[in-house]
Amino acid sequence: MDTLDQLEQQSVYILREAFRHFERLCMLWSVGKDSTVLLWLARKAFFGHVPFPLVHIDTSYKIPEMITYRDKLAKEYRLTMVVGQNEAALKAGKTFPATQNLPEGDPNKVSRFDCCGLLKREALTNTLNGTWARKRLNLKTGRYELDTDKEPYHGVIVGARADEEGSRSKERYFSPRDKNNLWDVGEQPPEFWNQFKTDFAPGTHVRIHPLLDWTELHIWEYIKREKIPTVSLYYDQGAGTRYRSLGCAPCQSPIQSRAKNVDDIIAELKSGALKNIAERSGRLQDGKHGLEELRREGYM
Repeated sequence: MDTLDQLEQQSVYILREAFRHFERLCMLWSVGKDSTVLLWLARKAFFGHVPFPLVHIDTSYKIPEMITYRDKLAKEYRLTMVVGQNEAALKAGKTFPATQNLPEGDPNKVSRFDCCGLLKREALTNTLNGTWARKRLNLKTGRYELDTDKEPYHGVIVGARADEEGSRSKERYFSPRDKNNLWDVGEQPPEFWNQFKTDFAPGTHVRIHPLLDWTELHIWEYIKREKIPTVSLYYDQGAGTRYRSLGCAPCQSPIQSRAKNVDDIIAELKSGALKNIAERSGRLQDGKHGLEELRREGYM
């Protein structure tokens, strides 16, 4: 059994444990490479069927190809696809893109960090809690309709990897949050010898991380082995650049790279050319605050 087989088996085990212990379970799908590998593993774990909803937080600023890819796979795999959004902030124009041209000091100007708080953190919290409207994909019509299910999700499967960013290395496979999705790093339960804490007090919100021990290289090697479809944004289209991590269009920048396919990316990672470049370096919203501050308050 090679490393990818071991990682796959561990992730499948975590997914099945989550399904066994959490009645109200969902999985976050950002459409990026990690959460798409997670989706692939979920289909393996449950023999081609994903027995819980996939939740996507739509900031309205994703690159269109990402949304097209999301809906294509949702229809092809017959997924229960749920979308949440901060409609009030978008309608009011309380976003970084809508206010970036305002002068510094203008009370209506929204920073990248605060924009993430509104469009991602608040949207995620209220979508998971069921306090804001959710929309569900009608697989027959291809349209998103108001979801009548307003019950909160208590278990949330996430495609976080420990090597991607410092705060994620502090996570556990089963990581509790409080009722407001706030994360206390010091309250993480110990996990030894595949013994995981899955019994939490009523009202506890738990994030589940089946990819915690995977690396960026493992992800791409698995994508190659399994022939997993990915968006073309990850590959050089001729300009000598590509995206290494996907987010909102106004707050992400590509890296210099001539990797045109999965094999090229694997070779690039093995060469060490990116060893001193953070994987999320193109995600401009992290900024001086760092991802941990966002995540402590409920961010993915």
